[in-house]
Formats: sequence, C-alpha cells, structure tokens
Amino acid sequence: MSFPLSRAIAAALTVGAALPLAGCGGGPPPATFDLSAARDVGHIRGGQQLAVTEPVALQPLDGDRIIVRQGVSVSELAGAQWADRLPRLVQARLIQTFENGGRIGTVGRPSTLASAPAMLATELRAFNIEAPAGVAVVEITARIVQASGPVTAARIFRAEVPVEGGVTPASATRALDEALQQVLAQIARWASGR
Repeated sequence: MSFPLSRAIAAALTVGAALPLAGCGGGPPPATFDLSAARDVGHIRGGQQLAVTEPVALQPLDGDRIIVRQGVSVSELAGAQWADRLPRLVQARLIQTFENGGRIGTVGRPSTLASAPAMLATELRAFNIEAPAGVAVVEITARIVQASGPVTAARIFRAEVPVEGGVTPASATRALDEALQQVLAQIARWASGR
C-alpha cells in the first residue's frame, strides 16, 4: 500500500513543479531591433590609427532592453529588445560609421588595432525615450586617449528626435536609431581630425 502512495506523491510533485514553468514561456517573444551606422558622413579625413573601445554604460543601458524614462523613473519598453547588448551595438555602428567615411583599415576594435597610438573611449550617458514628451534622446561622451595615457580631447554629443505616432516598439526604435546616426556622424567627424 505504501508503494502506490509514494507514486501518487511523486506524480503530484512532478505536476506541481511543472506548473510554475508553464507560466514562464507565456506570451510572444519580444520584437528584436537593430541599429544603423551613419552613412552620409562624407569623406572623413584620414589620420592616425584609432582603436574604438566598447562604450561604458550603467546597468539600465548595459543590456538589450529599450529604456523609457519619466523623470528619475526608469522602465523597459514592453515587447521590444535590441539585437545585442547596446554598448556592443553602438561600438560596431561607430566603427562602421568611420568605414562609411573612407577610414577602413585605420579604425577598429582594440583587439584588431593593438598597436594603435590612440583610442576612442566613449560612455553612453543617455539612450532612451523621454516620456511623456515622446522624444528619443542619445547622448554619448567621447574621449581621445593616447597610448601614452593622457586624454587629449573630450566632448559630449547629443541628439533628440521626436517619436512619431506614439511610443510603440517600431516608432521608438526608429527615433532612437535616427538620433544615434546623428551622434555617430558628429563623433566620427570630430575624432578624425584629432
């Protein structure tokens, strides 16, 4: 008689353990969005080799979620995510922006340009939708750091683009992408002359 009872307890435990897991997979997966490099940057003046580091970012921006801010409150845009961690995407698109300006071979990641005399170090200060204004804000600090150590130039770049038609995953990411392209073009033009 104890054998069937222990089987009944085991079956009950198995069903009980499976119930919480069933709720974890509910709902459709979030839509995934990518970012674009700036294309219309013109010819960027050549100069020394430049290693572009991955941007530094605080926790809300150091992931794949799309951030919405309302004052000091931070939330995630439901149903949407970036194609990769945001700092990694921004680094890749910044390098591509330099390449689009004719700087192929002289700009890259530190792993491919280990002996570059200078680095472009960046920090994501803002990359979010400002609610309720419905504006996409991208703000990046850029610093040129010589291999010998000193920072030789630094500047903050910012762009704001209105989110058209209400804040949806598609409209929010489109506005953030446009703001990023403006900032990347500004950074590439500025850094190429340093």
